[in-house]
Amino acid sequence: MSSPRIIVVGGGAAGFFAAITCAEARPGAEVVILEKGREFLAKVRISGGGRCNVTHACFDAREFATRYPRGERELIGPLERFGAGATVEWFKNRGVQFYTQPDGCLFPVSNSSQTIIDCFCDAAKAAGVILRANCGVDCVTRRADAGFDLKLATGETLSCDRLLLTTGGCRTADAGQLAVSLGHTLEPPVPSLFTFNIESPWLRQLAGIVLESVEATAEGLRERGTLLVTHTGLSGPVILRLSAWGARALHGLGYRFPLYINWLPDRNAAAEIQSCRDQYGARLVVNTPVAALPARLWEQLVLTAGMLPETRWSRVSRAEQHRLVQQLVRTELQVTGKSTNKEEFVTCGGVRLSEVDFKTMMSRRCPGLHFAGELLDIDGITGGFNFQAAWTTGWIAGQALALD
Repeated sequence: MSSPRIIVVGGGAAGFFAAITCAEARPGAEVVILEKGREFLAKVRISGGGRCNVTHACFDAREFATRYPRGERELIGPLERFGAGATVEWFKNRGVQFYTQPDGCLFPVSNSSQTIIDCFCDAAKAAGVILRANCGVDCVTRRADAGFDLKLATGETLSCDRLLLTTGGCRTADAGQLAVSLGHTLEPPVPSLFTFNIESPWLRQLAGIVLESVEATAEGLRERGTLLVTHTGLSGPVILRLSAWGARALHGLGYRFPLYINWLPDRNAAAEIQSCRDQYGARLVVNTPVAALPARLWEQLVLTAGMLPETRWSRVSRAEQHRLVQQLVRTELQVTGKSTNKEEFVTCGGVRLSEVDFKTMMSRRCPGLHFAGELLDIDGITGGFNFQAAWTTGWIAGQALALD
């Protein structure tokens, strides 16, 4: 076999996984990763609060694929070839062990993203992958005789036989211009996985409260899960999932829309209130939370429902009881903006999926060009799904790049 040069543009999760896969499958190939920044795997470092949520404990490809607001159909086949189980085995073979949280998220037992970074760097070195930092690519042209010429920001020109673009999420249209210059279409980039800014003074007084199960509804979308009240509004998995599924719709609304919260989705709120009336007639309503709701939250819900602080359960009118039930099952909050989830940046948008062959991750428009990772119009909900998309598409691209 000849010894091709394969260039990977982008030194993040998908780029490393693809480069290592390719180099291990084709030892004679020259595999080069070009990273425009000074640090490789920067997003891996900060992910999961510095712990790196590598994947999710869901081992059925079709079920796993349902966690992608964009890319579900396209990822079923790839996940059958290289899914969460294969990912765990890949790292295990390289000395990395995981533990599974109750919510299904898998983290390295070290609880440090440095473990994953070290694993990648060691594997890349062992496979002979060439790593070049501070090497941004200004433009790419496809040669008439196949192959590509890359002009670097340093002024240097590099040629390669095959090219993989793993430049990350298209937070701006400019981020995908290399793909566009080679004939591809970008779906407009908009943020995904973000928290909601809410200016209600009573809610902001509750910063730090966590509820394990609430139901949140916005723009026809409904999600259930853990909710965190912050000093700027609401966060937690239930909000992040809503933001992912509603990314385009919420962007179209300028991130200003009504949000409805059911604080007791697993209980009959009306029955809970009636039970309190029957049992605690002499007690103050504000001092008697139902269904183990946090006391501070309960007090604010009672007051927001229009009840006086001195109201006792025996004095609650039918109208007040109805308003209180409604407040429990359908609190309306006005979202006035969004914030990034910690330091994690996820966007929907990117290279149009119909322009990519998901059996090889090769372009349908430009032979020899492959894609992987967030540059594609694929994004998952929180919980390790975006990294798994990087591992899956990177592995498939790496295998294809290693072939003649």
